[in-house]
Amino acid sequence: MAMHKVEICGVNTSKLPILNDKQKKILFDKILQGDREAREEYIYGNLRLVLSVIQRFQNRGEYADDLFQVGCIGLMKAIDNFDITQNVKFSTYAVPMIIGEIRRYLRDNNSIRVSRSLRDTAYKALRTKEQLTNKNSKEPTIMEIAKEMGIPKEDIVFALDAIQDPVSLFEPVYQDGGDALYVMDQISDEKNQDERWLESIALNEAMKRLNEREKRILTLRFFRGKTQMEVAEEIGISQAQVSRLEKTALKHMRKYV
Repeated sequence: MAMHKVEICGVNTSKLPILNDKQKKILFDKILQGDREAREEYIYGNLRLVLSVIQRFQNRGEYADDLFQVGCIGLMKAIDNFDITQNVKFSTYAVPMIIGEIRRYLRDNNSIRVSRSLRDTAYKALRTKEQLTNKNSKEPTIMEIAKEMGIPKEDIVFALDAIQDPVSLFEPVYQDGGDALYVMDQISDEKNQDERWLESIALNEAMKRLNEREKRILTLRFFRGKTQMEVAEEIGISQAQVSRLEKTALKHMRKYV
């Protein structure tokens, strides 16, 4: 992907304007009144934001023009949904929207697809598993399923893995009548390098809204990659308390991100 291009989708990126805060406010006031020309000017004045985002996807093998168009859709959605009463910079709100739109595009256009034959094998294996369970009153092993179907067990494992949905980070793993513990509570953050650049844009402002203990917990959890149990030991409180404080802090931050 040629990210060094001066012209993308007919837009000369070297001549894109930069709007100051006063200009943005005036234009947005007009947008709220239904001024279409002001909306177009606001979009054009924020295209550099789209360019900065697509730079992060330069190693995905996609054409810059395609990602630019998708990013512009995210930008327009951000403009249409932006709430000026939240006292948040437009860029802070828009960047995650643009990223989300690009990721949806990359996901939906992923060249890796589960083949029809692979799906058929997986579904046959599931039916065979159910039949053997009913017949023997116990769940069969992969070897037993493979023997019944007359194919190698490796093929069955591969087929079943291919159709599995990813586990949600918000899947509950334990609940004792109080706050549930989720998958995300039990794992460390590996500091995905593709995400770290966004912290200074979208999270820094929201973090300022938290109290010191909340800041410390989120810093240990998501910037230093500690589990809730490790955070609890370091701070001197229970894991359940860490979980509650973390959820409260994240809920509070969502108002500003």
